[in-house]
Amino acid sequence: MNTRRILRLSGSDTTSFLQGLITSDIERLSQGMIYAALLTPQGKYIADFFLAPDGDDVLLDVAEPLADALEKRLAMYRLRADVTIAPAGLNLQRGTDAAPEGAWADPRHADMGWRTYTDAAEGDDGSDWDAIRVAHCIPETGIELTPDTFILEAGFEALNGVDFRKGCYVGQEVTARMKHKTELRKGLRVVEVTGAAPVGSPITNNDKPVGTLFTQSGGRAIAYLRLDRAGGDMLADTASVRLPQ
Repeated sequence: MNTRRILRLSGSDTTSFLQGLITSDIERLSQGMIYAALLTPQGKYIADFFLAPDGDDVLLDVAEPLADALEKRLAMYRLRADVTIAPAGLNLQRGTDAAPEGAWADPRHADMGWRTYTDAAEGDDGSDWDAIRVAHCIPETGIELTPDTFILEAGFEALNGVDFRKGCYVGQEVTARMKHKTELRKGLRVVEVTGAAPVGSPITNNDKPVGTLFTQSGGRAIAYLRLDRAGGDMLADTASVRLPQ
């Protein structure tokens, strides 16, 4: 399980502050947990995270390796806004079994189960998260999601991670242009794999670069592909890769 850092955002400007930064509509917190990202002005990924209401405060759940940089970026944007960002003193519990009282449904996909935050040690119910992610092409922080990622290529629209009606946020112009004015030529796809290859292995087709192989489970994997070159028998290291029929 990836270690997470849970932050608490509080103050009278918290909602408006987040609304001007993140890819999702913060107003949807009234309906439950939301999934979102913070982007560069050029539309590239900085961090993805979950947000959940906690009274008048907002809990932010982010992968530990990204937490320091995310805190610094949020502090940079805060300026004079009445927003305090501090450790929540809570840990993530998650699972796909019966959800405990007060748990939030993972907004990315129903099969990703639930998440909740408690004083107990971080943990989960032992679900095969890689298998679930591969089945539904759900990217993971630090694996499929890297600083070069454009979130639409990573499937954020299907994961409820971006809202095209909420108004401006950092990186919104590039993201909206990719949605409305261009056809995506690259992106994450589920592929069939025979054999195994290290995560990050280049995929080739007739010796031409096609993309990169990432998380693998049960003969399938998440791959980032150049769609105009993908097809037929492809190779990643010594593994054979094909698009599903």
